[in-house]
Amino acid sequence: MPRQLGELEDAVMTRIWQWNRPVTVREVLEDLQQERSIAYTTVMTVMDNLHQKGWVRREVEGRAYRYTAVSTRAAYSAALMNEAWSKSDNPAAALVAFFGMMSQEQREALQDAVRIVQPQIQEGAAQGAREEPPRASRQAPPEQDVEGDDETGGAGR
Repeated sequence: MPRQLGELEDAVMTRIWQWNRPVTVREVLEDLQQERSIAYTTVMTVMDNLHQKGWVRREVEGRAYRYTAVSTRAAYSAALMNEAWSKSDNPAAALVAFFGMMSQEQREALQDAVRIVQPQIQEGAAQGAREEPPRASRQAPPEQDVEGDDETGGAGR
């Protein structure tokens, strides 16, 4: 599970995700400088750290690297939500509380998502039912508790 990105890491990754193409440190720097004072070496270090952490891959082009996101922002967000949810001692209550915090727009997005995955869930359930062996064949044979019936021929268990 990925840990949450730091503030500057997130600012860099946001640009990489939005642009959805290989980017250079210089491109990210110039965009970041529109909202804050930041040095080239700082951006270069952050992008190198993101590469070391597996968030981006890089390829040499001339004298510079071009960086590309390894996964999408949606996948990152989903992993964070899954991690937070899995840490709950009451996942159902956590979901209810989360749904209660949602805006109307977020609830509509959730309903759209459920409509998209519902056929996949139903198909998976139906497929699981077809592939599941009969219950009796999944059970282990009963163990013998009678003395003398085990392989040692005597003292039982």
